Amino acid sequence: MLNQRLRALRQARGLSQVDLARELGVTKQSVSNWENDNIQPSIEVLVRLAGVFSVSTDYLLGLDAGELLDVSGLPGEVIAHLRQLVEDLRRGQ
Repeated sequence: MLNQRLRALRQARGLSQVDLARELGVTKQSVSNWENDNIQPSIEVLVRLAGVFSVSTDYLLGLDAGELLDVSGLPGEVIAHLRQLVEDLRRGQ
């Protein structure tokens, strides 16, 4: 599950494995190994991955099906607008 979510998040953000490795301070081979499910990242790196992609560690590990969006630092009216936008998208509008 981690390997699939990691690859999907990286690709959705338009990052190469090299880009992600650079951002995390690891090798490209490490990212490749995680995505190919050869090895697992350390807990420290897992936390950093969650921060890079603004998701929870539970989401990365497949323990939480919901994806979170970090809206910290945004004004209340922007957060309210985003909530409404998400609800409209769910209803297909």
